[in-house]
Amino acid sequence: MEHVIQTENLCRQFGTVKAVHNLSLNVPKGSVYGFLGPNGAGKTTTIKLLLGLTKPSAGTIRVLGQPAPSGNYLNRIGFLPDVPNFYPWMRGEEFLDFVGQLFAIPPAELKKRKAELLEITGLQGVKTKIGGYSRGMKQRLGLAQALINQPDLVFLDEPTSALDPIGRKELLDTISMISHRCTVFFSTHILTDVERVCDRVGILNQGELVTEDTISNLHKRFAKNAFRLAVVGDPAPFILALKGREWVQEVREENGSILVTAFDLTAAQQEIPSLLAEHRLGLGKLEPVEMNLEDIFVRLVKP
Repeated sequence: MEHVIQTENLCRQFGTVKAVHNLSLNVPKGSVYGFLGPNGAGKTTTIKLLLGLTKPSAGTIRVLGQPAPSGNYLNRIGFLPDVPNFYPWMRGEEFLDFVGQLFAIPPAELKKRKAELLEITGLQGVKTKIGGYSRGMKQRLGLAQALINQPDLVFLDEPTSALDPIGRKELLDTISMISHRCTVFFSTHILTDVERVCDRVGILNQGELVTEDTISNLHKRFAKNAFRLAVVGDPAPFILALKGREWVQEVREENGSILVTAFDLTAAQQEIPSLLAEHRLGLGKLEPVEMNLEDIFVRLVKP
């Protein structure tokens, strides 16, 4: 498998603060890679390291097969920062003209690319100056400028975090449309966005990589030992007893039922009937649970 981003034991320290610690990433070519973590986890610092905007304290980086930050790969990448800045007196088409000229794109080719990107991002025919754009329109224009050089790899740093539901949907639809043409590195803390557009994720917490896998594999790994049950009677003593068992990883009440995650599913199957009988409870239902990405994320990053 070819990887467009590879880091090994990457570290970035600011004084005594370890913003990124021993980070080893492998981002496959052609993937939409969700880079997840709570606020302050080190996501933006990692992107700055990959872009060569800051230097690592230790470790190695390769982007598109070249070492960072010394490699000559910047003309092959695109970048949409979390808060993109524009010249407010320009129109969208004028701004793309400006960016295209920075990349020395021939005029005829630039005209073709502008028309395509304005159509893809839903900005075709918009004559309003950028200063009058909504936040969603600015994000979509930022994505268009990130794609003007036809990059092999595009970095998106929290692209939907400040958008309303309509703006988020529009931007995610656009990301889905462009995912066939380049690898997308999508940094965010909005997990539903990741489940919608990404096929692989890396989860970062306090500067360290907690896990890296495909979303389908994560579901398989964490669904095996999760189940939901409902009881007839007062569940409080039963829940307390469950929490004291060695095979129980987590117990919580959720929408009138009890969600249990077990280290040992066999032990759970053997002991739950006797626990129910001991507390004189009836069993309303018992069913396996496929945990969503939010459930998995909380389990991996909770203190």
